[in-house]
Amino acid sequence: MAVSGSKNFELDVAEYIEEAFERCGLELRTAYDLKTAKRSLNLLLAEWANRGLNQWTISQTSIALTQGTSSYSLDATNPTAVIDVLDAFVRRTTNGTPSDLQMNQISRSEYAAVPDKTAQGRPSQYFVDKQISPTIFLYNTPENSTDVLYVNRLMRMDDVDASTDTLQMPFRFYPCLSAGLAYYLSLKKSPERTGMLKQLYEEEFERALSQDEDRASFRATPDLRAYDHA
Repeated sequence: MAVSGSKNFELDVAEYIEEAFERCGLELRTAYDLKTAKRSLNLLLAEWANRGLNQWTISQTSIALTQGTSSYSLDATNPTAVIDVLDAFVRRTTNGTPSDLQMNQISRSEYAAVPDKTAQGRPSQYFVDKQISPTIFLYNTPENSTDVLYVNRLMRMDDVDASTDTLQMPFRFYPCLSAGLAYYLSLKKSPERTGMLKQLYEEEFERALSQDEDRASFRATPDLRAYDHA
């Protein structure tokens, strides 16, 4: 039996939109159809970010700390691209040996309650100010300019601009994107199919979300104490 041997199937934006229109029982006919579909696709990607379905966009960055400075931009070149911080640690290198200190995230109110935010030391806590351009605040304020902050950031997916664009996502998420876009378009163009398409989208979303979670090895150890007196 002959097989293709290829593993590079990928849809561009125009093909996702065409698939979504077909699921709505419609045809893509006008330039406005394309425009409104691209807008819906960008809104869908924003929804995924809000629901945490974009683990593949996690990016680690390093930030050189400055003594006496407690706040830092999370992306110097594109500050609005950062959605959130997943975790952070401070690395201190002594005699060529690095030592990492895991930091704890605190809330806005907890940071506000810190009585002396200028107190210097090795930072052990951070607060993320989620403005349009998120900023990270450290406590304690760095006591030197040699420590380095490492941050794992959740980043925005690239916008949909052109019909020939492809989307930065793993292969396993293609069905979820197709189902989600069809549901979004049905709200505007095919309301009689909205219920069915929403159900399909939620099913695909749950499957995609289950594959996007961190996983760790699990081993069950049997309790043999009941056999001690056998």
